Amino acid sequence: MEVDISKIEPGQLIRVKWRGRPVWVLRRTEQSLKDLASLDSQLRDPQSKESVQPQAAQNAARSIKPEYFVALGLCTHLGCVPTFRPEVAPEDLGSAWKGGFFCPCHGSRFDLAGRVYQGVPAPTNLDIPPYRYLSDTRIIIGDDEAKA
Repeated sequence: MEVDISKIEPGQLIRVKWRGRPVWVLRRTEQSLKDLASLDSQLRDPQSKESVQPQAAQNAARSIKPEYFVALGLCTHLGCVPTFRPEVAPEDLGSAWKGGFFCPCHGSRFDLAGRVYQGVPAPTNLDIPPYRYLSDTRIIIGDDEAKA
């Protein structure tokens, strides 16, 4: 499935369907990328060693290009669809929250790289589907030959 990412603004998330499942494409801001490293101590698998992601996305940002995050929009606990919560320190998520994804069904939390927080039901980070760039403005999701 091809996705045009040219009109995604920093901080904006778009949703597409791939194989009947929701896929998110998030254009992260510079600040959100800087915040990722500060969260490592709060995460279950900060280095994503136990996660599903293509080889090209096995890095701190869990993406081929750090600015764009592509993930299956399904909680790894029971397959619910988490909500995108980009705001920093909202009252209901606490002062340490720097934006991410929250599953209201069972309380699982993920940062803006889809990494799961400690102490929540979800056992692993969000899955990253195979994808690659066709150009600077187009990606293809589902290509098993993902390349940087």
